[in-house]
Amino acid sequence: MTDDLHYKTISELAPLIRDGKLSSVELTESQLDRIGRLNDRLKAYATVMADSARVQARAADAEIAAGNYRGPLHGIPVAVKDLCFTEGVRTMGGSAVFADNVPDFDATVVTRFNNAGAVLLGKLNLTEGAMGGYNPKLDIPENPWKDGHWAGQSSSGSGCATAAGLAYGTLGSDTGGSIRYPAAACGTVGLKPTWGRVSRYGVMNLAQSLDHVGPLTRSSADAGIVLQAISGLDTNDPTTLRDPVPDMTSTLDAGVRELKIGFDEEYASEDLEPEIAGAIAEGVRVMERLGAEIVPVKMPARLREYMAAWPVICSSEAAAAHAETFPSRSDEYGPWFRQWLANGASHTAVDYARANVLRAACVGDLRLTMRGIDLLACPSSHRSAYPVTPEELYGPIPADRDIWHSRFTVPADYAGLPTISLPCGLNGNGLPLSLQFVGHHLSEQLLVQAGHAFEQATDFHNLHPPV
Repeated sequence: MTDDLHYKTISELAPLIRDGKLSSVELTESQLDRIGRLNDRLKAYATVMADSARVQARAADAEIAAGNYRGPLHGIPVAVKDLCFTEGVRTMGGSAVFADNVPDFDATVVTRFNNAGAVLLGKLNLTEGAMGGYNPKLDIPENPWKDGHWAGQSSSGSGCATAAGLAYGTLGSDTGGSIRYPAAACGTVGLKPTWGRVSRYGVMNLAQSLDHVGPLTRSSADAGIVLQAISGLDTNDPTTLRDPVPDMTSTLDAGVRELKIGFDEEYASEDLEPEIAGAIAEGVRVMERLGAEIVPVKMPARLREYMAAWPVICSSEAAAAHAETFPSRSDEYGPWFRQWLANGASHTAVDYARANVLRAACVGDLRLTMRGIDLLACPSSHRSAYPVTPEELYGPIPADRDIWHSRFTVPADYAGLPTISLPCGLNGNGLPLSLQFVGHHLSEQLLVQAGHAFEQATDFHNLHPPV
């Protein structure tokens, strides 16, 4: 194998493992070696599960040799955000409060990885509680494209590990953008599923009505492979959907001819870095050249008003999720998340009700915007990776924090709509740019299909950070 084995995709590696041309043990050892060399600098992993990964890799090789091949994740090294419970292995959720939290069961998504024969390399760092800032006692993942730059929101370790070749697929969570932000900042594919498509059982909550769990990978096909493995009804999570899970890659080569893609040019260019706006516009033109019909649409006129409801809903639900440890152990939280929980605890029932009415109105208006189109195209983030300092990221919450910056992510979380984020170029500083497609409920298969078509017409998904 070549020296860039770590940047191969699941789709490339799976046939090699299936056919015995590459062993899971070889692949796992190469990943553990790379983690050992780079993680002290990149700080993607909170916990490396080397011993159990080696056991899983040997078991995968033995099963495959015996003719018991489970599918494209069999023997593939992956990692999960350290919100996902792992039996016998600490799950900290980015917080010193849970430094000694050792679950006695696996999250459903971990169980489904195990059932698919994947090799779990470890648990990935994140912001405290999966919100905006980090706990001062824990590490901040670096952006592998440039030290000292933002690596995305809470799933930053997932974005870093995927982009840097420290796992072939990772799981993140998205409550206001935290699959899409690290995908954008680190130059990976990020697939946020329909709310309820993936079980949240055994995944620590930020805001239950907004939380989504989904994959970050290096191709759209890989995102479909991972999503298919972790999706489906779970009796332990009553919010999961009963709808059957399709073969997410069965329409991979169907293209986008006659697909209707909505595009609000003003929304995708106003109050935005010019390089992002230019890359998004060019990405839309790529889809048009591939045969898609670009349909002018307008985002809801009251969007700024609707956005103001998100901090109220999220912080209130976070305060409920942390009721056993906040405020009783408030001193153990970092200043950013401690303030967020205090904000949530201060909201009244009337505040929360009003915010949910605004959310419902936004969902209805977004449904009108998307009437008559198959997908909506827009940026994944309002800005590319930017310089940050530990002091900023450890908190407190910046006084000038503006929820309007999340206007490309929050509406799909409100509505529980699936999205895919795709690398679409580099800016003048050599940092990734990202295009997002938003679909209708349960249209993940179409998003994977559209993402693959875009990748076949461009080469941005093959760009890798200099690590």
